[in-house]
Amino acid sequence: MTIKGALFDFSGTLFRIESTESWLRAALERTGTTVPEEEVVRYARDLEDAGALPGGAPPLAVPPHLEDVWQVRDRDAELHRAAYTGLARQVPLPRPELYDALYDRHREPAAWRPYPDAPEALGELRRRGVRIAVVSNIGWDLRPVFRAHGLDGLVDAYALSFEHGVQKPDPQLFQAACDALGLDPGDAVMVGDDRRADAGAAALGCRVHLVDHLPVDRHPDALRAVLGPLPDAATAP
Repeated sequence: MTIKGALFDFSGTLFRIESTESWLRAALERTGTTVPEEEVVRYARDLEDAGALPGGAPPLAVPPHLEDVWQVRDRDAELHRAAYTGLARQVPLPRPELYDALYDRHREPAAWRPYPDAPEALGELRRRGVRIAVVSNIGWDLRPVFRAHGLDGLVDAYALSFEHGVQKPDPQLFQAACDALGLDPGDAVMVGDDRRADAGAAALGCRVHLVDHLPVDRHPDALRAVLGPLPDAATAP
């Protein structure tokens, strides 16, 4: 089967968020908050356990008052902020403005790093004539992250959950990506790291290729595996 389109997840597939400690330090600096080093380490550990960093570790437990918003957090920008600042507030921090500063920090391009093989994989697919879309469960516009890291020119379309009001694994989001590329889902592959959310593309007939959600330095070439079975769209029968 000829592959004419590739749909990619964002976090854990093409990009990885910074560490919880780096994220916290950026917010502390932004708000002019100084705390002892041992407190920084403790706050970071507690925030990670709370699952407060979007794109980071999931919460060990979601508080009852956040359960409903947590389930639909990626359908709306305000719900996304409420869910993650709510989780962060489970950790008593020294200044109240830190919670919003933390949320704002994770949306900055500097908080994200592309996986080492992401530019190569996207560039090679583009060379082969394969059209590319980013399909993400997210509550904010990630396009500036791609632009800042020089990858926006390799992406043809974005299907972001908060812009469509649906989140993966709902087939509607994958269909929106395929429609934006002008492709039938049967001609596309979905590449992601979430076995539940990203595998939802299979309901439309997309192939699904899963990668492990790992730190950048432990994920050097997972995306290169996507390239092996894909023929040139321009030359394939």
